[in-house]
Amino acid sequence: MIGLSFQAAKRGFFDRESVQRKVDKSTRKVLSRFGAFVRQRARTSIRKRKVISRPGQPPHSHVGLLRKFILFAYDADRKSVVIGPTLTNAQSEAPKLLEHGGETTLRTREGPKRARYRPRPFMGPAFAAEQPKLPALWRNSVR
Repeated sequence: MIGLSFQAAKRGFFDRESVQRKVDKSTRKVLSRFGAFVRQRARTSIRKRKVISRPGQPPHSHVGLLRKFILFAYDADRKSVVIGPTLTNAQSEAPKLLEHGGETTLRTREGPKRARYRPRPFMGPAFAAEQPKLPALWRNSVR
């Protein structure tokens, strides 16, 4: 016997609504902060230069749209955070091609032209650099 009444023990269970609300609030807060840190790391890795970046290095910004449209959002249904560049044009494959590389068809004045892109990752390295800091964000998050 542990010295607690049934009602007192029941109030301490983790499936209680108040505990679930606090955990959900903490999850949203921690993952939102993590998303902001990864977004900032990815944005700062893309530097403004006139030349083309080397394959394997983050892309250089010529216009500034890629840096501007790196966003994050908390997904309440999955209790996760989505971080990455948004598409400024529905047909644009630029963010995916920059991160992973690949081939695409470009429309030019002379007609369609095949182009091959070598990877210039910026989101993967930003995520990997910030991931070790995640446990510290969780520490004492539920009060």
